[in-house]
Amino acid sequence: MTHAVHDLVTRSVAPVDADELTDLVAAAMHDGPVARWLQPDDGVRHAAGPDYFAIFVEHTLRWGEVYATKDGTGRLTGAALWFPLTVALPSPIDYERRLKEIAGEAHDRMCLLDTALENEHPVGPHHYLAFLAVHPDQQNRGLGSTLLRRHHRRLDAAGLSAYLEANDPRNRDLYRRHGYQVRSVIELPDGPPIWTMWRPPLD
Repeated sequence: MTHAVHDLVTRSVAPVDADELTDLVAAAMHDGPVARWLQPDDGVRHAAGPDYFAIFVEHTLRWGEVYATKDGTGRLTGAALWFPLTVALPSPIDYERRLKEIAGEAHDRMCLLDTALENEHPVGPHHYLAFLAVHPDQQNRGLGSTLLRRHHRRLDAAGLSAYLEANDPRNRDLYRRHGYQVRSVIELPDGPPIWTMWRPPLD
């Protein structure tokens, strides 16, 4: 099973379908602790989620790297969205305008989240894992670990570190098993903790 999963992982060198990738990220993320803090109303959150995550998917396809897994039918089952922060990158196109249009009553919390993440983000060359998304019906099958290992091999060979934020203890522990260390904990007002994590290159 593990071997078959590895065979399905590829680094994206051709365009990835943005809509399919957005749907995957939204399905994987929109019921997480931070998403529920941003927008407690299930219906509103699920309706607005794809438009919100589309901003970051488009930005990744423009400036980042995507690793993906697919099942036997060609359906996207998992993806890791990375940004190689060895040089400064611009913000997503029309970010503030699009965020206001999407956020509604969650706008202030979204801005607070953005500021908190930005304040903790390390300087210096590294790769940033923006999202590790596995479709809910494919979780607990090792796809997340496979996606991580695929990129970590490149980082280790290049002597580069990795950075990410984990928003629940289970994910935090997964990343720890892959060599990440907790750098700090972001405490959102009346919200869940977010663990910032750093992985130095391994020999």
